[in-house]
Amino acid sequence: MRQVAQNYKSGELAVLDVPPPTCRAGGVVVRSLYSLISTGTEVMKVKEARLSLVGKARARPEQVHQALDAVFQQGPKAAYSKIMSRLDSYTPLGYSLCGVVTQVGAGADEFRVGQIVACAGNEHALHSEMNWVPTNLCVPVPDGVSPKHAAFATVGAIALHGVRRSDAKLGETACVVGLGLVGQLVVQLLVASGVTVVGLDPVESRCVLAENSGALACAAPSADGLDRIERSLLQASGGLGADCILLVAGGESNEPVEAAARLARDRARVVDIGKCRLDLPWNDYYEKELEVLFSRSYGPGRYDPQYELAGIDYPAGYVRWTERRNLACFLDLVARDSLNIESLVSQVFPLERAVEVYDGLSKGDLTGVGFLFEYPPLDESSPVVADATVISAPLLSQPGEVVTVQSVGGIRGHVGTRSLRLGFIGAGNYASSVLLPILAENDGVELRHVATTRSLSALNVQKRFGFTTMSTDANEVLEDDDIDAVFIVTRHRTHAALTCRALETGKAVFVEKPLALSSDELAEVLDTIARTGNDRLMVGFNRRFAPLLVDMRAKFGRFSAGSVARYSVNAGPLGHNSWYADAMEGSRFIGEGGHFIDTLSWWLNASPTVVHAMGAKDSSELIVTLRFDDGSIATISYMTNGSARYPKEIFEVSVDGRTARLDNFRRTNVYRSGKRHSERRFRAVDKGQRGELDAFLNSLRKGIPMPIDLWSLASTTRATLAVGASLTSGLPEVL
Repeated sequence: MRQVAQNYKSGELAVLDVPPPTCRAGGVVVRSLYSLISTGTEVMKVKEARLSLVGKARARPEQVHQALDAVFQQGPKAAYSKIMSRLDSYTPLGYSLCGVVTQVGAGADEFRVGQIVACAGNEHALHSEMNWVPTNLCVPVPDGVSPKHAAFATVGAIALHGVRRSDAKLGETACVVGLGLVGQLVVQLLVASGVTVVGLDPVESRCVLAENSGALACAAPSADGLDRIERSLLQASGGLGADCILLVAGGESNEPVEAAARLARDRARVVDIGKCRLDLPWNDYYEKELEVLFSRSYGPGRYDPQYELAGIDYPAGYVRWTERRNLACFLDLVARDSLNIESLVSQVFPLERAVEVYDGLSKGDLTGVGFLFEYPPLDESSPVVADATVISAPLLSQPGEVVTVQSVGGIRGHVGTRSLRLGFIGAGNYASSVLLPILAENDGVELRHVATTRSLSALNVQKRFGFTTMSTDANEVLEDDDIDAVFIVTRHRTHAALTCRALETGKAVFVEKPLALSSDELAEVLDTIARTGNDRLMVGFNRRFAPLLVDMRAKFGRFSAGSVARYSVNAGPLGHNSWYADAMEGSRFIGEGGHFIDTLSWWLNASPTVVHAMGAKDSSELIVTLRFDDGSIATISYMTNGSARYPKEIFEVSVDGRTARLDNFRRTNVYRSGKRHSERRFRAVDKGQRGELDAFLNSLRKGIPMPIDLWSLASTTRATLAVGASLTSGLPEVL
């Protein structure tokens, strides 16, 4: 299928051929009819991508600070690799469309194949022939509403939420600053609500359009224009001024907030819907005691993964207007002819002309407010329609929804001298910036097949690393009998189920931590190994393979019972949109803590027997105490509120008059026999990923046991899970 995308590093725009999305639980696959171009957000993104690296840094200073923090913790090479992995890849465009449902996933039974729907979301309603859309970002289009007009629903919901935030009431006056597409919709919604509206915009045609939609008066934000709008407002409001000002402008000018202060009445409301500069003139805002409000996108539910992806709705008694209800409300207004959407349609283009269209918009050659991409009509006999079915057990979706894959060809033995053929399920930032670069330079490896949930991700990974095949369906990787080993680098909740399915096919499995999110999942993995006899399992516990740590262990000397160890982890805060914060993916410590427990177990050559955890006011701040079967004890301090410039990991151990210390995989000190042995690495931080991959591949080639034995993998997983149990009970957990 075709999809519009842009490379953020080079600025290249293209219409690409990518694999169609797989239908997953909690959503539907939609064949696009029309998708709306955002002349604000998208065109700004396109222009930003065409800036130099210095220009990009100036445009996003907050990301520069994040990059500098990463350099301090990970080293320049690793930080650079991750940054370039993100930059030098295609990213999607689009977030508002109308289309036809072609497949229905489990839990989305309210929809039916052939239904016309409007869809939202910058990860789901893309300029693409087909999209998978979760239920809370998808609404039926009422009878009589043109699909062309329904494609405006997302932008309509943005405008509608902004109007709700303004609390504009019947008979009040409002000023809309910025009369682009969202501003035009705000004007129409306010007029339909019985509000007297004036507007400001430097483009005369936009002012005329708003006046034709019912605005009392509109003008450019010049001195004369402001005078005229102020006179109109005072006359309409009995000398008071505007009850609410809606800022729908963008850019770096501070004129919108200054105009708002001038035109607002005493104690008026100022609502920021766009993204303009907000240097509030203190005296003006103080003297009128103006209330400044923000309007966040489509409404309540936006940016909440439990709402948008898991489909958990907010009760109407508590949250009347969610983003989905706003979408439906907007379409209802269109169906009742309360809004004139046709007046906002400037031009419609076929998808093939996307590059030309964005160039025209960026240069200002195309004028207007509403531009659409049109897609070829559905052929009723085409496979996408003929094969449309309800999908009850999709890939990479909710926990427990597993399709059993029959064992194919038995357990793989060693492969001899031929290349190892690898499949990847999932290829996010960690896989793309760390694992795959190492594997791609290995002459004894053939990257055979990659499957990701997003079409563009699969294409990006194939182009960069040379995979033979790409898809959005993990079943194609699992059922490929030519693949020797499967790498599972997906979100945490899918690890155990996918591991079981891969083991059942007889393939070797490399799964990123955590292996399981519950004791039941771990038991299922171990049962699968016992049932199939396939124990070719590796979990991505890489620190034990770090060269500096291995060297420190050798210098420290023989193991001794009764060691005391301390592992300090400065994990740092999560980003506000990080999927690690999703409760369905397990706790943050379950996602990362196995690294540290495995390192302690490896160093001590012992297994944890007792785990006791205590959490601060936020359960992500932890102190974990472990007792091992040789009598050794250890603590893990897991901190998320420390300085980003402080080292991420410090490991110390003492016994028999000896002490060793590792500082963030950059420096080690071993104190023994009255002497200090120091080692320092000036090159990139090496946390052992290359070593673990080499060890795993060597095991496959030679048919020898896995680098970490199964008992150790299970023991580390049990101890990691016990941390959560101890936090809940407040008591030590005996393993």
